[in-house]
Order: sequence, then structure tokens, then C-alpha cells
Amino acid sequence: QVQLVESGGGLVQVGDSLRLSCAASGRTFSSYAMGWFRQAPGKEREFVAGFNWSGGSTYYADSVKGRFTISRDNAKNTVYLQMNSLKPEDTAVYYCAAEPARYNIVVVTTRGYSYWGQGTQVTVSS
Repeated sequence: QVQLVESGGGLVQVGDSLRLSCAASGRTFSSYAMGWFRQAPGKEREFVAGFNWSGGSTYYADSVKGRFTISRDNAKNTVYLQMNSLKPEDTAVYYCAAEPARYNIVVVTTRGYSYWGQGTQVTVSS
């Protein structure tokens, strides 16, 4: 199976930057979808950014486009989410997710992922 562990969350101020990490262990995949999601209090979990390890397009939610960047380190089996120009509305628990795939698909829905990390809290003070 696959285990995902997020880290890097914390309390920051408006305009600050933060980099989240998602380390994957266990089964490795030549091709799988990877995504970052977030969930704020009283709101449903929403897609933030995603890509496929084998290549293809990278997608971002409109709310983070131009500020957040998803990247990976193949040697470390780690996916990152670089968050710049943070706003109070970015406050949420951030989750990474993985879905084995036969093709280089990108999954942007919560129900489309099988493996999830435990989440890491990001709080942006105004």
C-alpha cells in the first residue's frame, strides 16, 4: 500500500511563504495522480493543485493560481506545495492524495483519490 505524510504547516502572517511536503512510502508507481487539497472550517474539501508523476498537465485552482506551485523530487518520492503571498483565506488543513493510474491522468476531485495523508494545518493571520 501507500503511505502519505504531510509536513510543513504552521502559523504565518499575510504575505508570508510556506512550503508543504508530502512524503510517499510503500508501493511505488510509474504513473499515478497526485494532488493537494485543503479544507477550511465549515467548508468542504477543495482541490488546490495536482499532476501525474508520468507527465502531462499540471492544474491549479483559480484561487491559488500564480501564488502556489506544485513540484516533486523523484529521488525522495516527495511532492511539494510552495505557497507564496499567503492570504487569510488560505487558512485550512492541507492534505496530499495519491491515486494509482494506468495513464497520465490528473485527478481533481476528492472522490477520485484512494490514498490520503493525515493533513497539516496552515493558519494565516491578518
